[in-house]
Amino acid sequence: MKKIISFLLMSILIISCSNKNDKKEALKTKNLSAAEILGNPKYLALSYGGYRQVNHNIEPTVEELKEDMKLVSAMGVKIVRTYKVFLPQATNLLKAISELKKEDPTFEMYVMLGAWIDCQNAWTANPNHDAENLEANTAEIEHTVNLTNKYPDIVKIIAVGNEAMVHWASSYFVRPKVILKYVNYLQNLKKINKLPAKLWITSSDNFASWGGGSADYHTENLTKLLKAVDYVSLHTYPFHNTHYNNNFWLVPTTEKSLSTKEKIDKAMIRAKNNAISEYQAATDYIKSLGIDKPVHIGETGWSSASDGFYGNKGSKAADEYKTALYYKYMREWTYNAKMSCFYFEAFDEQWKDAKNPLGPENHFGLINLKGQAKYAIWELVDAGAFKGLTRNGQPITKTYKGDLNTLKKEILTPPLTSKKNEKK
Repeated sequence: MKKIISFLLMSILIISCSNKNDKKEALKTKNLSAAEILGNPKYLALSYGGYRQVNHNIEPTVEELKEDMKLVSAMGVKIVRTYKVFLPQATNLLKAISELKKEDPTFEMYVMLGAWIDCQNAWTANPNHDAENLEANTAEIEHTVNLTNKYPDIVKIIAVGNEAMVHWASSYFVRPKVILKYVNYLQNLKKINKLPAKLWITSSDNFASWGGGSADYHTENLTKLLKAVDYVSLHTYPFHNTHYNNNFWLVPTTEKSLSTKEKIDKAMIRAKNNAISEYQAATDYIKSLGIDKPVHIGETGWSSASDGFYGNKGSKAADEYKTALYYKYMREWTYNAKMSCFYFEAFDEQWKDAKNPLGPENHFGLINLKGQAKYAIWELVDAGAFKGLTRNGQPITKTYKGDLNTLKKEILTPPLTSKKNEKK
């Protein structure tokens, strides 16, 4: 199993050695543009929240954020994605990165700064998806602009909304016209020198929202939006599809006699191909409009635990072995395709399903709340990538105490397909 992340490990170690052996070169290149960063294999991308407590109102401190950025940097990551600015986390993260750069001029970290967008009456029993929360959205955009201008050396991308157009975001989604309005506003600020000219503007959304889903997404305003953004930030989640759209996931009867490992390995290849097919559906639609824009993966990931839809009584998708395979496959695919992949996410965050510790949304991180690196990055621990670094005062160790045999005991085998499914 040591081959699982050898490809990624080699890339990260090469980056690390290059940075250590050539500080002058790092200083020369530490203020790149989004166009130079996205798709650059030397600039791995990662989604970052950093909330450590069950109570989401408890914000990570600047020192905690600095601690996390050192760990993220040790993974070979040089650009992180945030989601909203109406809470202090994003502001404090930019401050933390700025301080790290002052402490060490060779430290390099950039940010894709997210601005949260809601519909009118979002998060109530009666959301109005045809109108927006004008006051909150306007304030969010203006704060994003101010932060970008304050930290132009760090903020290289603004994402207007997170899954703000996809229809299953039933509590808050808006129509493309709202996203378009703010994208155009930001693009105009660039033209009149009130935002950096090389700043890239996008929206980060599900593949269906970018035209890869049903025809009801194919609107005139989506076409206008596709023309307005600098690139498309696309989300794909085969993990969730193992429950909601699982034909690719179930083990066909032709594979019934295979070993557990073979069944899982083949299922994870199909999961990777499911992600690629969603990407392809969106890019095919975009090209059909005569639009040529870069497309990067704004979010994808695989949870390592679940007591519900994805656990032992469900699709049996959630465990660390599968997380490691998916991480490897996504990094390899996007590397070869010359795309960035903002893998979701850096650290487990327990507030996302506060009432259920085993809720899958709490377990998408590469490092858990105990400061333990999950199987996907065990080899980085072995290579000493985290030497001298801590989280909550604890050194970074490996889950399962590094015992692969213990980990294997918790691997779940995907369910067999039914004859009904096979006929489909």
